[in-house]
Amino acid sequence: MHWTRYILRLQQGIDQFADLTGKVIAPLLGVMLIATFCVVISRYGFDIGAVKLQESVLYLHSAVFMLGFAYTLKQGGHVRVDIAYQRFGTRGQALVNLFGTLFFLLPMCGFIFFSSLDYVAFSWRLKEGSAEPGGLPFVYLLKTLIPASAALLIVQGVAELCRSLTMLGGKSDG
Repeated sequence: MHWTRYILRLQQGIDQFADLTGKVIAPLLGVMLIATFCVVISRYGFDIGAVKLQESVLYLHSAVFMLGFAYTLKQGGHVRVDIAYQRFGTRGQALVNLFGTLFFLLPMCGFIFFSSLDYVAFSWRLKEGSAEPGGLPFVYLLKTLIPASAALLIVQGVAELCRSLTMLGGKSDG
């Protein structure tokens, strides 16, 4: 079996995981919408503050973005600032993606992952909660999204490397 088949299988497995992550995260947008609506109605309709509900919107927003980065990368939804990229052929784009992933994405995600571990561990030791009276007691869970999002991006970065290598090797699944 040619090496590109193994790489293609790995890429497809990781991409399926990213798709699953996206499907799990997507409903959180609806929950966040409803919670935001309830916050607005309670605040402006009834002059009632709901700190826990407000913070739940923040938690949901954070979860959607932090856990959705890898899915967005898989979908090609990230912002490209390379003006020349569009003019390159498939091989040129594969090379840009390969080197960009190797020299920018993976090192940055590795840095975020490892540099956040002590920060998150300290928060877990304290079982850190909200600084707001009546707030949610789960700040440590929120902070856990930092290394989790970096890890998901690293995994998806491996899929992007595989995609680039299969494109350069002559096989592609897109």
